[in-house]
Amino acid sequence: MLKMLTFFQGLPGQQPVSGAPDFPRSAQKLPSTSEAESEASMSEASSEDLVPSLEAEVATDRDEEEAGKKKKKSKGLATMISVFTKGRKKKGQPSLSETEGESESSPRPPAQLPTVEELKADLERGRLEAARPLLALELELQEAAAAGRASEEELVRRQSKVEALYALLRDQVLGQLRRPLEAEPERLRQALAVLAEQERQDHAAAAAAAAAAAGAPGCPGLAATRPRGWLQLWRDGVAQAAAERLSRRPAADAEGRTEAERTFLHMGRTMKEDLEAVVERLKPLFPADIRVVAAYAESYHAEFASQLSALTQFELCQRDTYMLLLWVQNLYPNDILNSPKLAPELQGVRLGTLLPPTQIRLLEATFLSNEVASVRELTARALELESNRWTNDEAPQRLDGHCHSELAIDIIQIISQGQAKAESITLDLGAQIKPLLLEELARFLRSYQRAFDGFLERCRQLRNYRANVIANINNCLPFRTSLEQQWQTPPDLRSSLLRPLNELKSHGFDTLLQSLFGDLKPLFKRFTQTRWAAPQQTLEEIVSAVAERMPEFSELQDCFREELLEAVHLHLVKEYIARLCKRRLVLKTAEQQQQLAGHVQANAQLIQQFCTQSGSRATWLHDALPTLAEIIRLQDPSAIKIEVATYSTLYPDFSKGHLSAILAIKGNLSTSDAKSIRSILDINTGAHEPSKALFSLIKVG
Repeated sequence: MLKMLTFFQGLPGQQPVSGAPDFPRSAQKLPSTSEAESEASMSEASSEDLVPSLEAEVATDRDEEEAGKKKKKSKGLATMISVFTKGRKKKGQPSLSETEGESESSPRPPAQLPTVEELKADLERGRLEAARPLLALELELQEAAAAGRASEEELVRRQSKVEALYALLRDQVLGQLRRPLEAEPERLRQALAVLAEQERQDHAAAAAAAAAAAGAPGCPGLAATRPRGWLQLWRDGVAQAAAERLSRRPAADAEGRTEAERTFLHMGRTMKEDLEAVVERLKPLFPADIRVVAAYAESYHAEFASQLSALTQFELCQRDTYMLLLWVQNLYPNDILNSPKLAPELQGVRLGTLLPPTQIRLLEATFLSNEVASVRELTARALELESNRWTNDEAPQRLDGHCHSELAIDIIQIISQGQAKAESITLDLGAQIKPLLLEELARFLRSYQRAFDGFLERCRQLRNYRANVIANINNCLPFRTSLEQQWQTPPDLRSSLLRPLNELKSHGFDTLLQSLFGDLKPLFKRFTQTRWAAPQQTLEEIVSAVAERMPEFSELQDCFREELLEAVHLHLVKEYIARLCKRRLVLKTAEQQQQLAGHVQANAQLIQQFCTQSGSRATWLHDALPTLAEIIRLQDPSAIKIEVATYSTLYPDFSKGHLSAILAIKGNLSTSDAKSIRSILDINTGAHEPSKALFSLIKVG
């Protein structure tokens, strides 16, 4: 019986909902709140003019046997009308108890009521003014039944006519309220006044029924026709309108949305626009007691929840699961219910969530599982594509003079998007997914390291081999930056995540430096082969060879180029010390030892100067050679002990074996003095394990 509410289209400042046909618009401009009060005053005057006309008429279908009692009846009717019209209308928005009727300054003399045929004609013409005499007929009928002035058959006949008229009135009233924005404001107020009066009569009938149950006399011979429940019928109509509005199939769009996504968007947009229209255009006209905004909000919410509940009965794809949670947990409560126009109006309206909490938890668990699986699949695919480029000997991109790969950017985006999607639902869900995503990142980095190591072993002969090695070393920078800045992981977890990257970088450095270090090996051998006859010349050749190869590393990121040069610096110092420890040089005089110490000191200065100017920041290596030169130069065992003790604090991996190899150069040192000097390393100096290795990389006999 109730048709769809059609007022939601064509609102000022509103765009029609996608997929919904245009609704007819009211030709008359709706009044503002102040205009509504003015028209309400005009309505009051017309309602007061109605009372004398009602009292001037009398029903023509009464039995002749009641004619002799006319005077007595008129007196009862006058009393009834006086009660019916009692009270004054308040200013401002009407309440349910104030909408119907206006009071008269004094009771008017009784008069005849219109006939049933006249009322029927008025109602068929849509004249809602007929509601007042119809109510008078009903009350007059109840008075006749209570007084026993009519037979049971007559009461039944007259009541059936009254109820038929009420059916016509109901259709007229609910018809106006079914399309409230199409109705003229005055007609809408009349319909609301009738609705309010009927609601009051229902309450009065309920009170009378309670009194009758307690023993008070009722109306014998009349069937119970109240409560008629027109207010509930109106609410049912609102619910039906909400169902019809939200269940419309949205039109396909060009943005590639799934059907579920289009449905969510259609329902959300429709509900928001419709409720805003209720707030702006209906609330000023409806009595406050009807709570028109709450009625529409509850109906739309119930329909929205019903459709989502039905949707969860089917197996949802990953995309639709995310979109469902996004609407339930974020967009619906925040963008619709808490929108600037609706939030103040919905305070105190308990709508609840669109889905039960248990259902939401299940959907969230499904979302987390889907997202982790998706991240794993996408990262594996990205690594496969990248490794295929290496093996196919594709040259890496160049960006700002550096070899560049998109792999790190792709992986970071995949992980970050998973985090962002969860946080877009709720921050709590974002916190839940973070450790899962970091675990997937750790899994990927281990796979990345294994794939890179395989490439290093199998593809040495490829033309772009070194360029791709450099590109992968450069990849470590965005990974490291993301872990340190974006994810803000605890130090121990960050160290665990960075370990595969450090291994990858180290293996890459070893590969890049392998040929250079191979070229330097025969030059370092010359120190011992010539018994340190011309160490300065030999070292200058070594430095020159390194300098010639430096351009090969220019396409590394600056930070990694510095780390690589530190590795070169370490190699030069380590190999120099290794040659001193070969035990092939024994100097028996102090002058010879001082001369060698001078060479070592000069060589140390050359290495330090070259490496520092090239970009090495390995300052921790600066004392390695000069202190050894001092140990070689000194002749006093006590002074040597002091230098050894200091040296062991700088380089905790300096062992007795290394010390013995250096002391072997001093051919004039007695065995007992050498043993006494070595014993200094037995003393615990409190030094910790070295953070960087030097002597542990040097093997001694």
